[in-house]
This record gives sequence, structure tokens and C-alpha cells, in this order.
Amino acid sequence: MNKTAPLLALAFLSISSFNSQAAVTANVAASSNYYWRGITQTDDGAAVSGGLDYSNDSGFYAGTWMSNVDFGDQTSYELDIYGGFSGETQGLGYDIGYLYYAYPDAEGDSDFGEIYASLSWQWLSVKASYMTHAQDDASSEEDMLYLELNASFNVFNDSELAIHIARSSGDTIMEWTAEDDSYMDYGVSLSKAGFTLGLVKTDLDSQDDVKAYIQYSVDFDL
Repeated sequence: MNKTAPLLALAFLSISSFNSQAAVTANVAASSNYYWRGITQTDDGAAVSGGLDYSNDSGFYAGTWMSNVDFGDQTSYELDIYGGFSGETQGLGYDIGYLYYAYPDAEGDSDFGEIYASLSWQWLSVKASYMTHAQDDASSEEDMLYLELNASFNVFNDSELAIHIARSSGDTIMEWTAEDDSYMDYGVSLSKAGFTLGLVKTDLDSQDDVKAYIQYSVDFDL
């Protein structure tokens, strides 16, 4: 599966050349840390990431995203591939899709996948992600649910204030953290003109400090 992941990403993106109503965008970012669900993925080091996204008027989208990681072994990067449908009806936004996390240069088989669904209304959104499968070295339990509540507001001079509260649960969480089968993570950030300053925290004993990060990102059309 690791070897086919980049090929799938290219296949998704190549669709745009046959659809005049399609759009392809790209993004790049540099951050002082890469946090995933409140936990650093770079051993508190800096991260450089980038991605490509395809979408069309039907609501279908697909994309790929990559970042360096540091798990204390030979694994050096993460490659995500995702696809789904999103839209809006009567002021209520929706998004449902699938996300595959790949670690192509990991020593073992560490990939896993999730399905997700979200609803949004004005400044508020809720989202659920559930692990559908995992390779042997990723999780022997294959049991993880992530529920999150997000809010964003325009403040000051076109700045965006974002607030995040979420809960991870399941036997995989116990396997990964060796603490409990659930934990909470919290975040707050302020963004403007591509710059983001944020704070993250979890209630895990090993990750209970408030940590700050800064990020600069650029999005552009292709």
C-alpha cells in the first residue's frame, strides 16, 4: 500500500485536466512544530509541509499532503491521501470522506485509515473521525474515535480566532499513549495574512504542558 499511495494521489489530481469546472490548488507551510491531536509528531522540532487539492462543482474533492515527522526511529515523513464530498444545504455545511495516513519509509507497516464526517453552521463545526483499519505496526486494536468541536471568529483587523476542543477514545489510544483509553486536547490560534500563532494542550500526563507554535502558510491556484 505504501508504494501505491503516491500513484493514487497523482491519479486524483490528473482528473482536473479533463474537467473545465475543476480546480487544483496547492499549499506550503513552515511551522515551529507539527501537532496532531495535541501531540507533537516532530519531537518538538520544526516542520515543513505541503499539499495539492483537486475539487469540482459536484462537491467531490481529493488531495494529498506531506510533512516531515520524527518518531525517534527511521521514519522521516508522513504522506496523507484523502477524498470525499462536501457542500451546503439550507445554510448547513457538510463534509464526508476518507483519509489514509502513510509512512512510506517506516521500518514496519505503520499506515492507517479513517473515515470522517462533519457539519458546520456559520462559525461553528463538529466533526467525527473513526479508524477503519490499521497495519500491524500502527495498531493491533484498530479502535479509535476522534470527536471535535471547532469555532472561528473574525476579530481585530481581518484576523481569525479559532478555538478547538476534542476527545480521542478507544483501545488504540491506550496502545499509543500507555496512559488511558481516552484524552482531551485543546487549542486556540490567531491567524492573519498566512501567519498563525497558536497554543495546544492535552490532559495526558506526559503531554499536559501548554505549548506554543508559530506557522506561516501560503495557498495558491494552479
